[in-house]
Amino acid sequence: MARHEKFWASIHDVIQEIEEHPFIRGLVDGSLPMESFQHYIVQDALYLKEFGKVLLMASVKAENNEQRVNFLTHVLDSIRVEEGLHSSFLRKWGIDLEAQEMSPVNRAYTSFLLSVGYSSPFPEVLAAVLPCYWIYMHVGKSLVKLGSPVEEYRRWINTYGGEEYEKGVTWAISQLDKLDVDARTEKQMMENFRLASIYEYMFWDSAYRKERFPFSVRRDGKNLIS
Repeated sequence: MARHEKFWASIHDVIQEIEEHPFIRGLVDGSLPMESFQHYIVQDALYLKEFGKVLLMASVKAENNEQRVNFLTHVLDSIRVEEGLHSSFLRKWGIDLEAQEMSPVNRAYTSFLLSVGYSSPFPEVLAAVLPCYWIYMHVGKSLVKLGSPVEEYRRWINTYGGEEYEKGVTWAISQLDKLDVDARTEKQMMENFRLASIYEYMFWDSAYRKERFPFSVRRDGKNLIS
Protein backbone atom coordinates (compact mmCIF):
# COMPACT_ATOMS: atom_id res chain seq x y z
CA MET A 1 0.00 0.00 0.00
CA ALA A 2 1.39 3.41 -0.99
CA ARG A 3 1.86 5.94 1.80
CA HIS A 4 -0.95 8.18 0.56
CA GLU A 5 -3.33 5.19 0.56
CA LYS A 6 -2.28 4.26 4.09
CA PHE A 7 -2.84 7.82 5.31
CA TRP A 8 -6.30 8.07 3.72
CA ALA A 9 -7.29 4.68 5.14
CA SER A 10 -6.28 5.92 8.61
CA ILE A 11 -9.07 8.52 8.59
CA HIS A 12 -11.88 6.37 7.17
CA ASP A 13 -13.98 6.85 10.31
CA VAL A 14 -13.56 10.64 10.19
CA ILE A 15 -14.47 10.84 6.48
CA GLN A 16 -17.57 8.75 7.07
CA GLU A 17 -18.79 11.14 9.78
CA ILE A 18 -18.03 14.17 7.59
CA GLU A 19 -20.06 12.74 4.70
CA GLU A 20 -23.01 12.11 7.02
CA HIS A 21 -22.87 15.45 8.84
CA PRO A 22 -25.98 17.64 8.47
CA PHE A 23 -23.79 20.56 7.39
CA ILE A 24 -22.53 18.63 4.34
CA ARG A 25 -25.86 16.97 3.58
CA GLY A 26 -27.59 20.32 4.02
CA LEU A 27 -25.47 21.92 1.30
CA VAL A 28 -26.97 19.51 -1.24
CA ASP A 29 -30.62 19.45 -0.22
CA GLY A 30 -30.69 23.11 0.84
CA SER A 31 -31.65 22.32 4.44
CA LEU A 32 -28.49 23.89 5.91
CA PRO A 33 -29.56 27.08 7.73
CA MET A 34 -28.05 30.10 5.99
CA GLU A 35 -26.94 31.42 9.39
CA SER A 36 -24.74 28.34 9.83
CA PHE A 37 -23.29 28.80 6.36
CA GLN A 38 -22.57 32.46 7.08
CA HIS A 39 -20.86 31.47 10.33
CA TYR A 40 -18.80 28.93 8.39
CA ILE A 41 -17.75 31.43 5.69
CA VAL A 42 -16.61 33.93 8.34
CA GLN A 43 -14.59 31.25 10.14
CA ASP A 44 -13.16 29.88 6.90
CA ALA A 45 -12.03 33.35 5.83
CA LEU A 46 -10.29 33.81 9.19
CA TYR A 47 -8.82 30.31 8.90
CA LEU A 48 -7.35 30.93 5.44
CA LYS A 49 -5.38 33.92 6.70
CA GLU A 50 -3.53 31.62 9.12
CA PHE A 51 -3.42 28.64 6.76
CA GLY A 52 -1.62 30.81 4.20
CA LYS A 53 1.14 31.43 6.75
CA VAL A 54 1.58 27.67 7.27
CA LEU A 55 1.79 27.09 3.51
CA LEU A 56 4.48 29.77 3.42
CA MET A 57 6.41 27.85 6.08
CA ALA A 58 5.98 24.67 4.02
CA SER A 59 7.52 26.51 1.07
CA VAL A 60 10.46 27.72 3.14
CA LYS A 61 11.11 24.21 4.53
CA ALA A 62 10.50 22.42 1.21
CA GLU A 63 12.99 19.78 0.11
CA ASN A 64 13.18 20.85 -3.55
CA ASN A 65 12.36 23.74 -5.86
CA GLU A 66 9.17 22.14 -7.20
CA GLN A 67 7.72 21.97 -3.69
CA ARG A 68 8.94 25.46 -2.91
CA VAL A 69 7.30 27.01 -5.98
CA ASN A 70 4.07 25.03 -5.73
CA PHE A 71 3.45 25.87 -2.09
CA LEU A 72 4.08 29.53 -2.85
CA THR A 73 1.49 29.22 -5.61
CA HIS A 74 -0.93 27.66 -3.14
CA VAL A 75 -0.48 30.64 -0.82
CA LEU A 76 -1.61 32.88 -3.68
CA ASP A 77 -4.49 30.51 -4.45
CA SER A 78 -5.72 30.70 -0.85
CA ILE A 79 -5.68 34.51 -1.10
CA ARG A 80 -7.69 34.34 -4.32
CA VAL A 81 -10.33 32.14 -2.67
CA GLU A 82 -10.49 34.54 0.26
CA GLU A 83 -10.77 37.59 -1.99
CA GLY A 84 -13.13 35.92 -4.46
CA LEU A 85 -15.56 33.47 -2.90
CA HIS A 86 -15.43 34.65 0.71
CA SER A 87 -15.30 38.39 0.11
CA SER A 88 -18.21 38.32 -2.33
CA PHE A 89 -20.35 36.48 0.23
CA LEU A 90 -19.33 38.80 3.06
CA ARG A 91 -20.08 41.90 0.97
CA LYS A 92 -23.47 40.49 0.01
CA TRP A 93 -24.29 39.83 3.67
CA GLY A 94 -22.84 43.13 4.91
CA ILE A 95 -20.40 41.39 7.29
CA ASP A 96 -17.17 43.11 8.29
CA LEU A 97 -14.57 40.36 8.68
CA GLU A 98 -12.34 42.57 10.83
CA ALA A 99 -15.08 42.74 13.45
CA GLN A 100 -15.35 38.94 13.73
CA GLU A 101 -13.67 36.60 16.18
CA MET A 102 -12.35 33.09 15.66
CA SER A 103 -14.43 30.26 17.07
CA PRO A 104 -12.82 27.98 19.69
CA VAL A 105 -12.30 25.17 17.15
CA ASN A 106 -10.87 27.54 14.56
CA ARG A 107 -8.40 28.97 17.05
CA ALA A 108 -7.36 25.48 18.21
CA TYR A 109 -6.98 24.17 14.65
CA THR A 110 -4.94 27.11 13.36
CA SER A 111 -2.81 27.15 16.52
CA PHE A 112 -1.98 23.48 15.91
CA LEU A 113 -1.07 24.14 12.26
CA LEU A 114 1.07 27.17 13.08
CA SER A 115 2.87 25.26 15.84
CA VAL A 116 3.71 22.42 13.43
CA GLY A 117 4.67 24.92 10.75
CA TYR A 118 7.12 26.75 12.99
CA SER A 119 8.64 23.80 14.85
CA SER A 120 8.54 20.74 12.59
CA PRO A 121 10.39 19.55 9.47
CA PHE A 122 8.77 19.63 6.04
CA PRO A 123 7.30 16.07 6.05
CA GLU A 124 5.41 16.74 9.27
CA VAL A 125 4.18 20.12 8.00
CA LEU A 126 2.98 18.51 4.77
CA ALA A 127 1.04 15.87 6.69
CA ALA A 128 -0.64 18.54 8.85
CA VAL A 129 -1.81 20.72 5.93
CA LEU A 130 -2.90 17.89 3.61
CA PRO A 131 -6.30 17.15 5.20
CA CYS A 132 -7.50 20.67 4.39
CA TYR A 133 -6.64 20.08 0.72
CA TRP A 134 -7.66 16.47 0.46
CA ILE A 135 -10.92 16.42 2.43
CA TYR A 136 -12.23 19.52 0.64
CA MET A 137 -11.50 17.92 -2.72
CA HIS A 138 -13.19 14.69 -1.62
CA VAL A 139 -16.29 16.52 -0.40
CA GLY A 140 -16.36 18.89 -3.40
CA LYS A 141 -16.11 16.05 -5.94
CA SER A 142 -18.82 14.08 -4.13
CA LEU A 143 -21.22 17.01 -4.01
CA VAL A 144 -20.61 18.57 -7.43
CA LYS A 145 -22.53 15.72 -9.06
CA LEU A 146 -25.51 16.41 -6.83
CA GLY A 147 -25.56 20.22 -6.95
CA SER A 148 -27.70 22.36 -4.66
CA PRO A 149 -30.91 24.40 -4.92
CA VAL A 150 -29.19 27.27 -3.06
CA GLU A 151 -26.97 29.58 -5.15
CA GLU A 152 -24.40 30.21 -2.38
CA TYR A 153 -24.04 26.50 -1.68
CA ARG A 154 -23.64 25.71 -5.40
CA ARG A 155 -20.82 28.26 -5.66
CA TRP A 156 -19.00 26.72 -2.71
CA ILE A 157 -19.42 23.19 -4.09
CA ASN A 158 -18.21 24.19 -7.56
CA THR A 159 -15.11 25.87 -6.12
CA TYR A 160 -13.88 22.73 -4.39
CA GLY A 161 -15.30 20.21 -6.86
CA GLY A 162 -13.62 21.77 -9.90
CA GLU A 163 -10.75 20.38 -11.97
CA GLU A 164 -8.41 23.28 -11.23
CA TYR A 165 -8.62 22.72 -7.50
CA GLU A 166 -8.21 18.96 -7.96
CA LYS A 167 -4.99 19.48 -9.92
CA GLY A 168 -3.28 21.30 -7.04
CA VAL A 169 -4.52 18.80 -4.46
CA THR A 170 -3.39 15.79 -6.49
CA TRP A 171 0.10 17.25 -6.67
CA ALA A 172 0.20 17.88 -2.90
CA ILE A 173 -0.95 14.30 -2.17
CA SER A 174 1.71 12.91 -4.51
CA GLN A 175 4.43 14.48 -2.37
CA LEU A 176 3.61 12.04 0.45
CA ASP A 177 4.91 9.10 -1.56
CA LYS A 178 8.10 10.92 -2.57
CA LEU A 179 9.34 11.56 0.96
CA ASP A 180 12.21 9.55 2.37
CA VAL A 181 11.49 9.42 6.10
CA ASP A 182 12.22 7.10 9.00
CA ALA A 183 9.56 5.22 11.00
CA ARG A 184 9.46 7.81 13.81
CA THR A 185 8.84 10.68 11.38
CA GLU A 186 6.19 8.73 9.49
CA LYS A 187 4.40 7.98 12.77
CA GLN A 188 4.39 11.70 13.66
CA MET A 189 3.21 12.55 10.14
CA MET A 190 0.26 10.20 10.49
CA GLU A 191 -0.62 11.65 13.90
CA ASN A 192 -0.55 15.17 12.43
CA PHE A 193 -2.63 14.02 9.47
CA ARG A 194 -5.28 12.37 11.63
CA LEU A 195 -5.52 15.24 14.11
CA ALA A 196 -5.93 17.79 11.31
CA SER A 197 -8.63 15.58 9.76
CA ILE A 198 -10.51 15.48 13.05
CA TYR A 199 -10.26 19.27 13.22
CA GLU A 200 -11.79 19.43 9.72
CA TYR A 201 -14.81 17.52 11.02
CA MET A 202 -14.99 19.74 14.09
CA PHE A 203 -14.76 22.87 11.95
CA TRP A 204 -17.94 22.02 10.03
CA ASP A 205 -19.67 20.79 13.17
CA SER A 206 -18.87 23.99 15.09
CA ALA A 207 -20.11 26.11 12.16
CA TYR A 208 -23.34 24.13 12.05
CA ARG A 209 -23.86 24.86 15.75
CA LYS A 210 -22.60 28.46 15.32
CA GLU A 211 -20.16 27.81 18.15
CA ARG A 212 -18.37 30.72 19.79
CA PHE A 213 -16.56 31.55 22.99
CA PRO A 214 -18.93 32.26 25.92
CA PHE A 215 -17.29 35.69 26.30
CA SER A 216 -15.85 38.05 23.73
CA VAL A 217 -12.10 37.64 23.41
CA ARG A 218 -11.81 41.32 22.56
CA ARG A 219 -11.93 44.04 25.19
CA ASP A 220 -14.40 46.03 23.08
CA GLY A 221 -16.95 43.23 23.56
CA LYS A 222 -17.93 43.00 19.90
CA ASN A 223 -19.72 39.78 19.04
CA LEU A 224 -19.77 37.47 16.06
CA ILE A 225 -22.71 37.42 13.71
CA SER A 226 -25.71 35.66 15.21
